[in-house]
Amino acid sequence: MPSEEKPPRREAPALLACSEPLVSSLYEQSQGKRWGLTRAQFEMGVERSVRKRFVEAAPSREQLEEYLAALHAEDLALVTACVEGSNSAWEYFVQQYRGYLRAAAGAITRTSQYGSNPQELADSLFSDLFGLTDGKRGERSLFRYFHGRSSLKTWLRTVLAQRHIDHIRAHRRLASIDGADGENRELPLEPVPTPLIDPHRAQYLSCFATALKKCVSQLNAADRERLELYYARQMKLAEVGRKLGEHESSVSRNLERIRRELRAMTEKYLRDAYSLSDAEIEQCFNYAAEDVPIDFRQMFPGGKSHNLPAGRKEPS
Repeated sequence: MPSEEKPPRREAPALLACSEPLVSSLYEQSQGKRWGLTRAQFEMGVERSVRKRFVEAAPSREQLEEYLAALHAEDLALVTACVEGSNSAWEYFVQQYRGYLRAAAGAITRTSQYGSNPQELADSLFSDLFGLTDGKRGERSLFRYFHGRSSLKTWLRTVLAQRHIDHIRAHRRLASIDGADGENRELPLEPVPTPLIDPHRAQYLSCFATALKKCVSQLNAADRERLELYYARQMKLAEVGRKLGEHESSVSRNLERIRRELRAMTEKYLRDAYSLSDAEIEQCFNYAAEDVPIDFRQMFPGGKSHNLPAGRKEPS
């Protein structure tokens, strides 16, 4: 009996054709060229991300554009370049993230007697990210599971935390003592640790929210309007473009520019107003990327939404 014929697979050009200008804009924003990443390679990385998100059915044009606009384009480009075998991308990743991974591993492993050595936990991840198999790099890289929906740092922390939990569970199963009657008895199970809560987290988040609100108020009227239309009024890129007389790709580029400028302004404010160090400022942004309650009703009283819409990046 002949097997059931599967529907034809939509290739990247067909899947992303309706959003070609936005993909081109994302490629420019990603700065992938510095790692030798071609637009075609970047597009394939984006296509993998889209397929992972819309596994049940192909997205509508609006759904696709919403998703693409929320991607962490630079992180996705870096990861895609690593998977494609770019030496410069890999060197950049090691230089930028080795210290961060070791620090994150140290925070994760402090809670358990069976916790692995933090440096070993962090460094062991590099070989799996590198994905060297039979002399061919990238074929089994863990990077293939990164799709740009979260920041690369958030994704790496998640991978480290899961590995730590797996390590604890494996050692708990092996832990045992001999009873007085010679029987083998298991030791009491140690609870799987929950991530440590930074006692300064609430303070960092409060400082970030105050700084962001202050810096948004200092933007020029045109840039404030762009943020208000996209974030507070939740208008689509095309709708914002029609409102402002811009192409949607220009809207995307301008929003990315505003996010970069806001980040620089917010960093300066945190440094000047609260005397925070570079490490503390980075921690503010890390926490903010996870759950900062940004109230857009206060920033833009005419907005429909109180908080940052799900799936959209905060303007940082």
